[in-house]
Amino acid sequence: MIRAVFFDYDGVLTRDKTGSLTTCRHLAHASGMPFELIHAVLRPHNEALTLGRTTYAAVWPAVCAALPHPLDLALLQAAFDSTPARQDVLALAGRLKAAGLAVGIVTDNKRDRMERLRHVQGLDRLFDPIVVSAEIGCDKQGDAIFRHALERAGCAAGECLFIDNSEANLRVPRSLGWHTLLFDDATDDAQRLADRLRRDHGIDAG
Repeated sequence: MIRAVFFDYDGVLTRDKTGSLTTCRHLAHASGMPFELIHAVLRPHNEALTLGRTTYAAVWPAVCAALPHPLDLALLQAAFDSTPARQDVLALAGRLKAAGLAVGIVTDNKRDRMERLRHVQGLDRLFDPIVVSAEIGCDKQGDAIFRHALERAGCAAGECLFIDNSEANLRVPRSLGWHTLLFDDATDDAQRLADRLRRDHGIDAG
């Protein structure tokens, strides 16, 4: 029996496939600089940010030095706040919690971004645990992040389901014995997800 359902964040609980897309789009719009330029300048820092080896504040001088003109670090907060949540999937997660399941998040993400979004979107009121790659130094290509999630949830792998919009991110938890579900971020919605949970995993979200 599944006792805990873990969601990926970007692409499942949000309408953008990745957090980098959200952040770069907002910075480009706010600065008037091309999206491609912002993305290219931030990309070399992405791995270190995602694994918690650095922070946006630490890399910002180097980012600004590579741009035609510097950007105020405060623009990042607005970029984080612009993350478009999938309210229907969040509501589904709430129904799963009300039905007695634990609901959590496992995400490859930056520490400072997720700290802001936990506050702005009230994620801690619904999800426990929230496991962020930057906080434990391992992304979803390694098993440590999933083992950490199991420990935090107090569940065995076979009692957990992980939902992600990338097949590559399902391979490791599946190898550990988790149940997995691929979410198509282009076509799936909360109703389709609820139908698949009921049909394939015996989970009734009501």
